[in-house]
Amino acid sequence: MPIYEYRCEQCGFQKDHLQKMGDLVLTVCPSCNSDRYVRQLSAAGFQLKGSGWYATDFKCAAGNGGKAPATDAPAPPCASGCACHSS
Repeated sequence: MPIYEYRCEQCGFQKDHLQKMGDLVLTVCPSCNSDRYVRQLSAAGFQLKGSGWYATDFKCAAGNGGKAPATDAPAPPCASGCACHSS
């Protein structure tokens, strides 16, 4: 089950709630009972590590992790055919 972060726009109260994906969005602040309790957009809490498909199929094969080159020289095309350096 995902953990959703909520914040009250009236009193500033913040809390994380463990909810099912099909549960209704909470709207009432448990601190001040305001109806301005909104779900926040937050970063995912996991990181992919190792040499799985995410590293071999979606990273840039040119060796810089898909980042733009530091110079104006064009980067070599990726061996995997990704579009990270095509312009």
